[in-house]
Amino acid sequence: MTSIDQNPAVPVARPGTGTIRTFHPRRGRMSSRQTDALARLRPAYGIEIADLDGPVDPAGFFGRGAPVVLEIGSGMGDATAAMAAADPDRDYLAVEVHTPGIANLLDLVQRHGLGNVRVAEGDALDLVRAMPERCLDAVHVFFPDPWPKSRHHKRRIIQPEHVALLRSRLAGGGTLHCATDWAEYAESMRSTLTADPELVDVHGGYAPRPAHRPVTKFERRALTAGRDVFDLVHRRRA
Repeated sequence: MTSIDQNPAVPVARPGTGTIRTFHPRRGRMSSRQTDALARLRPAYGIEIADLDGPVDPAGFFGRGAPVVLEIGSGMGDATAAMAAADPDRDYLAVEVHTPGIANLLDLVQRHGLGNVRVAEGDALDLVRAMPERCLDAVHVFFPDPWPKSRHHKRRIIQPEHVALLRSRLAGGGTLHCATDWAEYAESMRSTLTADPELVDVHGGYAPRPAHRPVTKFERRALTAGRDVFDLVHRRRA
């Protein structure tokens, strides 16, 4: 992975590719614990997406043939760690651009002995493009940047082109689970997901809050501020 003071996450096109980034730069101070965790643990549990060369089989990161869950935007990692601990028969590949969040999740991986977690730094869509079709059991996109201004909607991760890409990497019966506290984005997500002919809306609309998705500090702030949280769960046709 990159050194601590580098940040590959920039919300602009890569030179020569025309790719539009779906995320903000994520910089922040790190505690001594996080700095130590990053230095010690990323060689064993970390993946630098920009350094990957050629096709990527996500199961190869874990050294076993278990189903893989892709977590796009794992934040500080508390929810990912909790889900992975409760679900040891599946492997969790978390992608984040916020260096303190990456470090925090690496620390949680070691403290809780989570051999079924790997932490990737960089653009999740670049990672997904390198994967073969039908290689994932689930994709989680929890509380992505809503990019609220109309001129920035093109940066949203849940839009037809990206959904088609994510869905193509799901095995038959695999799930794409999204959550947001931004009502307008929730409606846009619902419309986009429903329009994909290979996805089936599991709940026929917004899903009941799944028990397996832990309540994060971010979500608590949203609820305290009076914002509703919307879950959408779609399954790929067999």
